[in-house]
Parts: sequence; C-alpha cells; structure tokens
Amino acid sequence: MAKKARQRIAYVLESPDSSRVGHRLGVNGLAVDPDNDILYSGGRDGVICAWDLNLKLGSSHHSAVTDTSSSPPTAHTKGQPAQTTRFRAETQAHTHWVNDLALAQNHNAVVSASSDQLVKVWRPHSSESKEPAIIGQHADYVKCVATPDQNTDWVATGGLDRKIYLWDLAGGGKSLEFDMSGEEVKEKGSVYALAVNHNIIASGGPESIVRLWDPRSGQRISKFVGHTDMIRAILMNKSGDKIISASSDNTIKVWSVAAGRCMSTLTMHNASVWSLFSEDPELDVFYSGDRDGWVFKTDVRGTQGEWDNGLSLAVAHESVGFVFRVVACGDHIWTATPNAWIHRWGSIDTGADIQLPESFKQHRASMVTSLPPSSATAASKPAAKKEISPKSVLRISNTASFPPAFSRDVNDSVPDSSDSAVEPIHQVPEETIQGQSGLVKYRLLNDRRRVLTLDTASNVLLWDLIQCRPIQSFGTTDLNSVEPQVNKLETVSPWCNIDISSGNLTVVLEPFNWFDAEMYADELILDEPVEFREDQRSRRCCSCSPPCFCLSDVLLVNLGKWVLRYLFGNLIDEEIRRDEAYRQKLNEAVEQRNAAGRANPLPSITIPQPAESEPTDSPVTTPRPSGSQYPPSTPGPAIGLATPGAAPPLPGVAEGIATPLSPLDKRSSQASRPSVEKEDYFTNAISSADASQSGAKPAQTPAPSEPATADDKVPKTPGDNGGKDKDKDVKDKDKDNGKAPSTPFAKKKFRMGMSFGTKKLGRSASTAAAEKPAVVDEKTEEASESSSNHEKEFEDNFLGVVQRIRHEYEKQLAESPEKFVETKIAPSLPNDTPVLKLPPGTKVIIQEETSGGSAELYRGTVETVGQPLDVETIEQRGPHWLGELLLLNTIPQKEPVKVSFVLHPWKDELPPVSTTNSDGNNRLNANRMLRVRKILAYVAERIDPPADPENPDPDAMKPEEYLELYCNEQLLPNNMTLSTLRAHVWKGGNDIVLYYKANGKKEIPIRPPEPVAEETAEPAASAEATTA
Repeated sequence: MAKKARQRIAYVLESPDSSRVGHRLGVNGLAVDPDNDILYSGGRDGVICAWDLNLKLGSSHHSAVTDTSSSPPTAHTKGQPAQTTRFRAETQAHTHWVNDLALAQNHNAVVSASSDQLVKVWRPHSSESKEPAIIGQHADYVKCVATPDQNTDWVATGGLDRKIYLWDLAGGGKSLEFDMSGEEVKEKGSVYALAVNHNIIASGGPESIVRLWDPRSGQRISKFVGHTDMIRAILMNKSGDKIISASSDNTIKVWSVAAGRCMSTLTMHNASVWSLFSEDPELDVFYSGDRDGWVFKTDVRGTQGEWDNGLSLAVAHESVGFVFRVVACGDHIWTATPNAWIHRWGSIDTGADIQLPESFKQHRASMVTSLPPSSATAASKPAAKKEISPKSVLRISNTASFPPAFSRDVNDSVPDSSDSAVEPIHQVPEETIQGQSGLVKYRLLNDRRRVLTLDTASNVLLWDLIQCRPIQSFGTTDLNSVEPQVNKLETVSPWCNIDISSGNLTVVLEPFNWFDAEMYADELILDEPVEFREDQRSRRCCSCSPPCFCLSDVLLVNLGKWVLRYLFGNLIDEEIRRDEAYRQKLNEAVEQRNAAGRANPLPSITIPQPAESEPTDSPVTTPRPSGSQYPPSTPGPAIGLATPGAAPPLPGVAEGIATPLSPLDKRSSQASRPSVEKEDYFTNAISSADASQSGAKPAQTPAPSEPATADDKVPKTPGDNGGKDKDKDVKDKDKDNGKAPSTPFAKKKFRMGMSFGTKKLGRSASTAAAEKPAVVDEKTEEASESSSNHEKEFEDNFLGVVQRIRHEYEKQLAESPEKFVETKIAPSLPNDTPVLKLPPGTKVIIQEETSGGSAELYRGTVETVGQPLDVETIEQRGPHWLGELLLLNTIPQKEPVKVSFVLHPWKDELPPVSTTNSDGNNRLNANRMLRVRKILAYVAERIDPPADPENPDPDAMKPEEYLELYCNEQLLPNNMTLSTLRAHVWKGGNDIVLYYKANGKKEIPIRPPEPVAEETAEPAASAEATTA
C-alpha cells in the first residue's frame, strides 16, 4: 500500500469586523458580467465577491470606445464620491490567494484559479446556492484561467507545476493535459499567462516565449521568441491569428500567427506590464496596466496594420502601483491593486471626435485613413468635451512618428512616457469599492497561546488561539511597542504554525507536533470552575540514571488536544448518536436471544463429580464455559490469566513467591494500580531495606530444578499455554519495575525512580533454562495470533477508527453472545479538556500535503462539522490520528524531554539535599515542565522532613513559603518551569546549577553530616546515596 500523504488540520479565527463586506487584502482577479450588471472580484484573502454595479452596462457594453469626459460633473468631482456599487454576495472559495477569474457559460459560472492548487466554479445565480465546487487541481499554484467564449463547457488553467489542463465545467475532470517544461531550463516552464479559443491555446511565463498549442490534439503548434523577461499577460483575437503579449521587459508585442513573427513592439510603458484587457474582438483597442500603477488605453483602428501610427493615452494612475488587473465595459474601467479596494475610472472616447490638441489632431488625421464615429449622443456638443492634455498622449513605440516630438507651441510638446511630467486624464477615480483590513504581520508570544497581529489599517489585536477570538485591542499603534507589554517569560513547545497569507489568522496543526505543548491547569482562566482530575501519566517512577523527577500533583492540559476536542465537538456528538443507534440494533438482537433462551430453557443435567481416584481426562469432566473444576480459558493475553482457581504449589517453593506459573493478580494499566503503588517520590519517603521487610516472610529463591518438571505436569485447557503467558506477564512487570520478583525489592517503591547501577538482578540459570522451550513456543503462538489479528484491516482514515470500534462490538458478541454491548467511544471529559465555547463561524479545514504545498480536502465550520454530509466527508478524508483523538482520547506517545540540573545550598547555609556518593555525582533529571515549587518541595523533604510523615500538619508552612531557589543569582518564580528556566535564565546547554536558601520565615535545623554507607550496607541505603 502506498504511503499516505501527510494530513493537517487548520482553523481560521473570525475577525471582529466579520460583519463587514469586501476583501481584506489585494485583489488579483476581476471579471465583468455586462448582461447582469455585475462585477466579480477575487482577492488574496481567498474570497470571491459579487458587486451590483447599477450602471446599465447591458445597453452599452458592445461599444469599445466611449467617452465620459463630456459628462456632467458627479458628486465625486465636488468632493463626494458617487457610490452606485452595492455588495451582492461573497464566498470563501479558497484558503489561499485567488490569482485569476474567468466567466463562462453565459456569465453564469465564475471559475477561479488559486494558490491553494484548486480550480473551482461558483454559480452565484443557482437557486440551490451551493458553495464553489472543485473541478480541477494542480500540483502547485494555479496562476491563470481562460475560456474561449461564453458557449463552451470547458476552461483552461495554467500553473507553477508547468502544466496546462482543460477542465470540464460540469465536473467531468481533466480532458487534456499539456506539459510546459522549459526546453533549456525545466523550471522556467511555469505558466503565468493564458489565452484560448477553439483552435489555439497561447501561453507564456518565465521562459519569455509565447507557445501555441492545439486544444483538440494537445500538440504544440509554434512558438514566438522575442521577449527578454517574463510574460505576464496574453490576449488573442477571435479568429486566433493575432496575439498580443505583455512582459516584464516593459514591452507589449503584437504577433501574427499566420506570418509566425512579431508585427510590432510597443514601448509606451516604462515598467513591467502586468495586465492586458480588450473588449474588441480584433484587439484594435486594448487597455494595459503596469507595475508603476499606470493604466494606458491604446487605439490602432484605421492604421492599416501600422501600429506605430496608433494612439496611446494615459487614462489613470494608481498611487499604490502594481495594477494587477484592468477590465473595462461600456464607459468604465476597473483596476485591482495590492490594496483591498477596487477603483472605477471613466473611459475615454478615442473615436473621430476625440478632443486632442489641434496640432495632434491634424497630424493623426494625416496618418489614419478612417475612424469610427464618436459614441457620444447627438445632444452632446463637441465643445462641451474636455480637451486632452498633451502630457497624457504617449508615443506608442520608439519608431512612431505620432505624436510629434516638437510643436510650434511649446506647451504642446509631448514628453516621453518615462518623463515624470506624464499626467493621467483622470486624477481621481469615479468610485472606490471599499475593502476591509487584513492581517499583514504577526508575533507569536512565548506562551504559544496568544498572537499579536497588525492589519492594513495599523490596528494591533491580541488573539487567543485556544478560545479562537481576539481578547484585546490596542488601537492604531506599533506592533513592536506592544509586544513587550503582553509577552511573558515562558517557554512552551511548538504545537502549531501561524499563517496570515489570506489576511486572516489561520492556525495549522501538523500531525508530528500538535500534541507537544502543555500547560498547567491551575494557570487556566475559565468561565466556569472545573475540578480537574489528577495527572497519572508519570506516577510510576522511571528507572533512569541520573534519577528523574516526575509530575504528579497538577493536571497538564494538552493545548492541541484541547482545541481539537471542541473544534470537532459537534462531530463527536454525531458519532456518539450513530454509535448508540448501531449498538441499539446489536443489543436488540442480544435481548431477543436472551428472551428466547428464557422461554425455552435447556433441560438441566446433573454431572456427577468424579472421585479423587478417577482420571482427570474423563469425558464427563471436560471443562465447559458454564463452569467446571478447571478455570476457563481467557480470550487473550489482554485480559490475563488470573482466575479464582490456583495452580498446584510447586515442590520446594514457598507460598507467596512469584514463579513462572503463579497467577498474576495485577494485569491492569499503570493508572489502575492501587493507590499505594501510585505514590511517587514526593509523597513516599525512601525507607531502608530492613523496614521494607519487617513483618514479612523473607524472600526465597525457587528450587532450581522443580519448575521445569511441574510445568510439564500441569493440565492444560484449550486456552492455556502452560503458563507461558503468565511468565511473559511476569517478565513485563519485572521490566517495568527494573527488579526481579524474587529479590527483596520486588514490592519496594522508591522516590525519583532511581536505578541501582548497570547490572540487573536476574533469575537463576536453571530458571532461564526451564523457560527456553516456552520462549520458542511463545514466538510461534504470537506469530499465529498476529496473523489472526491482521485478518481484519481497516481504512487509514477517520472512518477506520469507527470500523475498528464496530469490529470490537462484533468480536464481543461472538465471544459473549448473551452480554449487551457497551460503548467504546470515550472522548475526553471536561476535567481533562475544560469546556470551550468557540465561535460557531470558526472555519475548520482538513488539508493534505502535496509536492507544491497543500490541497484542501474538507472545509466547514465549528457549527457545521456535525451535519450528516460533513460527517461523511470527514470520515472519508479525515486523518486516522484525528479519529483516535476524538473518539478514543488517544494521542501519540512521545518520550518526554528532560532537563538535568544540580542542587546546592546557598553558601552552605543549609544542609545538602543528599549524601554525595563515591563518584561525587549529585546530578538530577526532571521533565521540562517541572516547576520550581516542586523542586522546593523536594528540597524541603530532604532537609526538613516532617516529624510524622503519616500525619502531616495541615497548618504547616508550604516549602515555597520559607524556601527560595536561585539561578545565576536570580530569584526564580515558583511557577517557572525548567524549560523556561533553561531558555530565559540559565541560557546554556550544560546542567543547570540551582541554589536553594531559606528566607528566614522558618528555622531549619542543621543536621550533622551522615556517615557514608559501607560497601556491605543494605542495597536500599546505597541506592539512596546514588540519588544525590
């Protein structure tokens, strides 16, 4: 089976001004629907907006040349903009930038290309009002989309994966693919510009070559070489024999497909040309926008192919620069820039009645054979038209003779397009479609739970990543000045990534570290008080060297687990409802079987008990599930072999001593052990070996030869393997405790989980020899059992967890048909993950890693994740680890990160915490989340033990009240963790050196130094010395 791509979970925090409409970041795509008078815009925030223009474009969009210079002044010209555009609708189509838009199918379909690698179609006029549907996907950013006309059912897209795809608008997928890998440099085959008709596809990109393709066969037709930099935009006329390309080399080139060469090079721009647009089927009138913010209109009608005789005008200028898109319709032009707003400008009539300076008009009339009449109405008087300034007329190319370089009137001299004296015809736009403020900068604070953000309006907000909402606003200020005010001296493991590329605050959880960060429950600020359960993860002290500290008294809340639990809270509720319905059907069948059994009981049969002299293999005494003289077989090693019956004692072995055949009465997990075994080093003092053995039988070693003989004589049931499983459990338990059960320390609990050196206490050679055959048989049985366990395979997704749970139900019914099925879904409880009331509109996204970034698999909200359609999608596409977390409360296991340190009394004013052993090692080890207060408790236990440990004084002072801990001569706060201490105070990689001292609130007696234990001392005493 192929390795599944890595999947991640992302959620998007709602902005406080989410009720506002418009884009948050720059607009990359524009498209006009003249029939319905609608403008569509696609932004870097992944949103597609629809705007009602109220301009009655349907009656005038057929004209390519219009004039607004003679129209009466609007409210805008008097200082008040004329606002006619109204918001219509919007959709969060993508999770990354929308790079381009195209209208298809009679303007009823809006096709978008995005950096999230998806191609989507949105049908805003559909009565069903569905979300945008995915019709295609690239392996990298999708940069452009084009359609041949409004009557076709396919679109073409190009992207950074060096591919062009043709997609079926009905959802039929890919119909054709073109490989655009560069001839010399493969990476330069990325597609940034695209133009299509039914016979030709033209593309361009970093290779600086215009390539032509056949959309029917997929074959390459030709290529045009001439540009010296990246091609940014391409236009193609209706017949497909003329192509116009714009490049970052500041030029626009006109190509003849029939002649296979460049017909003209236009040089009126002095910066990279980023966009082209034309309503004219023959491209004789077109608009161009460049990186400096200039919008030019070029008209070459009547020049008989002599493009040098055309007219180019500076229509408008965007002060922010970078005209990403320019579109025109009727009397208007719209421009998109890096800002979130859209400007509408008036167009200029370039027909016969254009009001050029007199000398320009005569010169142009001598070069142009004929021009179409002006689109102005008869009622309009030519004298009312405003004359165009000579500074707005541009030389179309370096070889053009129009406009004349010099004139009799010095004021009529025309500057070069590079001259700063060039003036736009329109100084201000007719209308501005306002946008919102998007995020452009952020700072993740040290606690990794809060984020500071700066938006395009210079507003600074403080967000809580767990509550999914902003918690404080600082107004318009500097982000760097606010950060020191809210940041804390804290170190937390990375558990999420922050992304603001869409203008929103997006939190991304990766499968390899979402569970790494934790915080103490007593530091939470909650709306409702919660009684937290005690943390049981580290109750069993580990046997590591140097000795380690363990956490015990306060719950650590896992941040990733906490937020995921309530992001998918409605999903968990729905899965529980489905589980109840499924189990109800199973339990109904169980009830029917039990009722049938009660109605028709089997006749009772009395089985005579055999005499002691009768052979045990008599058919009458065969063990039965309903009860027999032998213990019943168990389903498997998970339940254990401990039964009410007892195996016969072995000769030569004292009672109460664990042997390979002894029944084990402790097969449960660490958390289910008796409280005596759960006690750690902070609550249990280290006792000597004599104290541990007082009042108990001395341990004896089993006879060397008898166990193997007894093993052969013990009768076996069908589910018994002769004690091998028991022996295996004994070994496992020995491994956990670090001691053999036959030693004097078999039931000894030590603080700090210290080890006793590198040598392990093992069993005798005879015992090991007796176990050799069992080991071989055990491997064979495990292999057989493993084979049977893998007969049932589950899907590697969220649904696989549901399947496994239901398989357990079926397995339980097969083993115990009379028992009702109990639920196995066990989500985390409020005392583990406190209740969060997340904003219902918080977006939840499931992504999959691809070669070019990530692809979206699911998108919903906190409110909708529990809806039936969403549940089906999440089950099929959600990661397996998410299902285990939400339904089974299981997170991946990881070795805890530990920090080593050394404890010394300050200036020897207090006793040392321990006796230094022969090698002088007093190094300690602890989980990085251990707090200073816990270290002080350890110090107090060593230097100032209570008089009666069994009955401590409830009014006694806490260790942190009369002890202090220092590092680098700095007093440490009681709640500071070791990870924070190392990062912000110690600032080094070696063992941390800590000093403890009394603050004078309590008198601590100085004890005389203890004598060093001799080599013949009890093992417990020597073990205590090694912990120093």
